[in-house]
Amino acid sequence: MSKIEHNSAKTIDGGAAALHKTVVMVGMMGAGKTAVGRALAQRLGVPFLDSDAEIENAANMSIPEIFERDGEAFFRDRESQVIGRLLKGAPCVLSTGGGAFLAEANRRMISERGVSVWLKADLSVLWNRVRHKDTRPLLRTADPRATLRALYDARVPLYSEADLCVISDGETSIEQMVDRVIAALATRKDVLELS
Repeated sequence: MSKIEHNSAKTIDGGAAALHKTVVMVGMMGAGKTAVGRALAQRLGVPFLDSDAEIENAANMSIPEIFERDGEAFFRDRESQVIGRLLKGAPCVLSTGGGAFLAEANRRMISERGVSVWLKADLSVLWNRVRHKDTRPLLRTADPRATLRALYDARVPLYSEADLCVISDGETSIEQMVDRVIAALATRKDVLELS
């Protein structure tokens, strides 16, 4: 068994932090995984990675283009491969697409190699954040709000299996959300050590 790798982070509230496992941000589209994840990585002094961006770079196509050309099943296979590769690297903050945590194999892999943090947001918060965006292939339907509700109802039970849960209420600043995530991570000494 290899020793645990860790990154020394910037000081947090006057103390140092060491991240031992990759923090994987999970949750619905619009929950704030990318914005909060990027700010969290900066605060901890570790890299920020986005599984969707990694897939787009590898395919030289946007996610909507991949969905249109190859279908969702193909995309989900590539997504699992990319997440697995990224989890093998040094500890970082990894933002995943809204559907990534649905596959049991992904949930297990994330829990074994990292820690999942569910940004839990109400449906109304999510709708306010995604309703004016054309970049969500699953919402390209006749009734996107009803589609979002159906996705929400189907996915929440699976997101509830995440290792940690942080409320994303739509009124809290990104920096305050980072504070909440760090407080949750600090409950897991195998993930984050604060001194």
